[in-house]
Amino acid sequence: MTFKPRFKMGLAIATLTSAMAITAHANTLRMADSTDIAAMDPHSMTESNTIGFLNHVYEGLVRYNKDLEVEPALATSWEFVEPARLRFTLREGVSFHNGNPFTADDVVASLERASADISPVKSNLPGLESVEKVDDFTVDLILKGPDPIVLNYLTNIHILDKEWMTEHDALMPADMRGGRENYAVANSNGTGPFTLESRQPDARTVLTVNEGWWDEPEHNLTRIEFSPIGSDATRIAALLSGELDFITPAPLQDIDRIDRAEGANVIVAPALRTIMLGLNQNDKLFESNLTDENPLQDKRVREALWMAIDMELIRDKIMRDRSRNSNLLVAPPVPGYDATLDTRPAADLEKAKALLSEAGYADGFEVGFDCPNDRYVNDEEICQAITAMWSRLGVDARLNAQTKSKHFEKVLAGNTDIYMVGWATLPMLDTYSVLSALLHTPGDRMGAWNPAGYSNPEIDDLTTEIATELDPEKRTAMMTEALKIARDDVAMIPLHQQPLAWAVQDGVNIPITADNKPRLWYATVD
Repeated sequence: MTFKPRFKMGLAIATLTSAMAITAHANTLRMADSTDIAAMDPHSMTESNTIGFLNHVYEGLVRYNKDLEVEPALATSWEFVEPARLRFTLREGVSFHNGNPFTADDVVASLERASADISPVKSNLPGLESVEKVDDFTVDLILKGPDPIVLNYLTNIHILDKEWMTEHDALMPADMRGGRENYAVANSNGTGPFTLESRQPDARTVLTVNEGWWDEPEHNLTRIEFSPIGSDATRIAALLSGELDFITPAPLQDIDRIDRAEGANVIVAPALRTIMLGLNQNDKLFESNLTDENPLQDKRVREALWMAIDMELIRDKIMRDRSRNSNLLVAPPVPGYDATLDTRPAADLEKAKALLSEAGYADGFEVGFDCPNDRYVNDEEICQAITAMWSRLGVDARLNAQTKSKHFEKVLAGNTDIYMVGWATLPMLDTYSVLSALLHTPGDRMGAWNPAGYSNPEIDDLTTEIATELDPEKRTAMMTEALKIARDDVAMIPLHQQPLAWAVQDGVNIPITADNKPRLWYATVD
């Protein structure tokens, strides 16, 4: 019974070894992730891992640096010449990988492509009305109204060569989920620090250094060899045997073993993604012995459920002391976060029981509890622990743990009582992401991830103001106020920021960032 998996692991490592041994040298970074990138077309999906990888090939007008600060990329400066007209001065002397010069025509074509009705990434440009060329190195973005975080959105929108797209009939993006492909799915032509040498889906993607990159390199890489390896055991074995230089993710249960191994170490940091529980606040529960009422509409009940969860125990036993417990719905790097509000009291079962009794539910109640089992770090184990903690409160949570596709299908249909969700605020990197998607009353493009029906007029009003407020201090204060209202009202139950864990060979230096996107133009190999 043990021979087959051992054989498969050995075969995978042997194949990986033969593929990489030919090209491995001092400045080659051999890396593996648990999943493959979806496509080379940067406008064909919104999947974070793919966008992160394509950042090495394509660039936007602006980008996040290793401190997650917006900085110039293909644009050198920008200004609002009118409240809803943002003018960019473009970088001169930049060439695409095929030698074509970068100009305003490429920016106009790329932004029109990304914001087209059929574009899978159009939601990343929600405030864009149109794009106008002023001259060869100046473009204007005409917005639907003042937008204080338009630059944050633009970090995820890559620029392609108009001439190349026209030549290959790729002026409109592919749609990987919808089954619509084009030439850009397997080929690329960007301005980034690396160029595509070869692409074998589900097997291997190779990048080589762009010697003509416009920026001053901080890396010393000449080649990146990427392989998707779904098996944690195989990925770790390849690292420890020296056949890989960098793997992500490194499973929590294997961190100590990797650190103890000679020649390898683990880089760990808190992620942006906050794991939380949504609470059905509509008129009725879906899975309960209470047929004509919903106790979750009572703030005392929501508070009791929160108070009964022992996050210290979950962090110590399930997350191996690697997570960061949270009392707010955003992580510390996100604008709007306030450390003075992020103090989580210790779990208190007796106080929780008193609150439940005061609300009229001393005997508890039944409630549905939906969780994924393959989306977040130790997601099912966390939900099992919370189910046990609530049982001591008298609440019978009927846990339904299933694959992420089925989980989110059920959640977004609104057929759930209590559900787990994680939110990283990307690409906005802003509290407005949580307010507009998770907390705003559903309707008019707002509350897209609020199937629980939570509604608070104060939060709605603040969200509307925040959307157009251009004064940074005033805007941040309003976001903090909205987070406090959500916390005090127990709009959702925040649990923790899950950890990031990457593993590398000794001598490989990669800065880890909370958005879980390796930026290898900062990487060095000794």
